[in-house]
Amino acid sequence: MATAVKVDEDAKSRLEELQAEIKLATGKKVTQQTILTRLIEDAHESKSEFVDSFRETTVPLSDGEIQRLNEARIESGKETDEDDIDDILYG
Repeated sequence: MATAVKVDEDAKSRLEELQAEIKLATGKKVTQQTILTRLIEDAHESKSEFVDSFRETTVPLSDGEIQRLNEARIESGKETDEDDIDDILYG
């Protein structure tokens, strides 16, 4: 059973572009419903990546965020080398 989904004009235009490109590249005419179904299947297969695309944080950090992190660091006064770090992490 098909259900109507409202999309804005820009999304509709891009969907039509995809439809035309598929026809040109493959010679096959596909419906917009088929394209949307495939896009949903692809997003579902890589759910975590798709969900992460909606997060508001960005990587790498902005210059301001890096500066705030650096300002928040404290000096313990203890010298640490790679062997110390390996012992702490791996025992």
